[in-house]
Amino acid sequence: MTKKPTSAFIVFLKKKAKKIVRPKKTRAFFLIFAGLCILFAILSIALFLFDWKYQEKIYPGVLVEGIDFGNKESADVIDYYFSKNIPFEELAIIFTYKSHIATVSGSTLDLGFDATLSAHQAYLIGRGGDSLFSNLSQKISAYQKQINLTPLFRYKENVLIGFLNQQIQYTDIPVQEALFSFQNGRVTSFKPSHDGRKLNIEKTKETLANKLNETASMVNPPPFIVIPLIVETVHPTIATDQTNNFGIKELIGRGESYFRGSIASREYNLTLAASRINGVLIEPGKIFSFNATVGDISAATGYRQAYIIKSGRTVLDDGGGVCQVSTTLFRAILNTGLPILERWAHSYRVAYYEQGGWKPGFDATIYAPRNDLKFKNDTPAHILIQSYVNKINKKLVFELYGTKDGRVVYISDARLWDSRPAPPPLYQEDPTLAQGEQKQVDWAAPGIKSAFDYKVTKEGKEIFSKTFYSNFIPWQAVYLTGPGG
Repeated sequence: MTKKPTSAFIVFLKKKAKKIVRPKKTRAFFLIFAGLCILFAILSIALFLFDWKYQEKIYPGVLVEGIDFGNKESADVIDYYFSKNIPFEELAIIFTYKSHIATVSGSTLDLGFDATLSAHQAYLIGRGGDSLFSNLSQKISAYQKQINLTPLFRYKENVLIGFLNQQIQYTDIPVQEALFSFQNGRVTSFKPSHDGRKLNIEKTKETLANKLNETASMVNPPPFIVIPLIVETVHPTIATDQTNNFGIKELIGRGESYFRGSIASREYNLTLAASRINGVLIEPGKIFSFNATVGDISAATGYRQAYIIKSGRTVLDDGGGVCQVSTTLFRAILNTGLPILERWAHSYRVAYYEQGGWKPGFDATIYAPRNDLKFKNDTPAHILIQSYVNKINKKLVFELYGTKDGRVVYISDARLWDSRPAPPPLYQEDPTLAQGEQKQVDWAAPGIKSAFDYKVTKEGKEIFSKTFYSNFIPWQAVYLTGPGG
């Protein structure tokens, strides 16, 4: 009968079996490890040889703007974009605002692709990673799939901002806050509110950037591009109607005239008369009288002697030049569409009143108490009269402020007929001039008849209409001469 092996014998057999199997596993592990080391060595050598081959060159598969610069040097990228940037350096950038035009060249802005940056970025692919693995990954990715870099299109922003700041003088207008002071029945201080303008440099830069991006994508860029300056309206915080309770909130009419060639005393008189109308308030329904407002015109009230028409001659008298004021105010009243109750034409054509392209007939003479200029405030608000004398440009301006009520003004062109030649020149001695000195104060004007129509409508219906007639007699040139001249 066969005996079963004992437990000790079984343990002995298992140990012998382990001793027999272990050498086989060790050899397999060794072979795998050795293979990996050989593979690593081969890859390392291959990578070393690859890096050695491209040590001064861009790795294969690296593109810039779709162009393959693999196996090329950084200088090749720089040379390429240097040539490509030539049209952009010659590009003219034209900024416009209304009639203002300002141009800056691409070379001034150093406009174009950043060649150095693109070359550096291309060279760093496979070299600039955080680790060897990252660099290896970039090399493999470039070789298998290609890496396409986008070049930076740039310009000198500080130069552009400096250029745009220079344009502010042509675009910006400071906002004007309203000012209104009323004392003793007259407005002593008045400034209507006005919107301002401000160049928005950031939005203008954005517009330029969008246009440059569009231009940069073109194979053949244009010789110039036009960029509008972005100018925004700045509103006042205090409007005119917030400063008073007279209903005055806006400009409703304006008139102007020139007094180039006036002697000093004439200029002084018209300035004085205009100041005595400045700030006057006319209540709704009230009639304005020029003579009553200006008052006595004489040496006693501050006026000087200047040449006026009197008894068919040009003579020195107090207040010469005041008719320039009534003429200018007449033109302002016409533009407001207010009813003019009284107006007198001059007896002859005065050269001052045709300066600035005005035709004969748009004038108004006054001579108290016979001749006056009157109009009625038929609006629901007060009317404020403001005068401005520009002694540099020799210009007188009247502005009327109130509230617009929707009326529309029609003023026809002047109709001229029955022209008659001017008589010979008139020479008059002037003791204020030096001996032999001569100065012209009146200009020859042929006689002529003039008429123009004045019509005012509201909501399509006529409020009133009137035709203003003038009959100018022929007038000679007048020269002042020094004593003995």
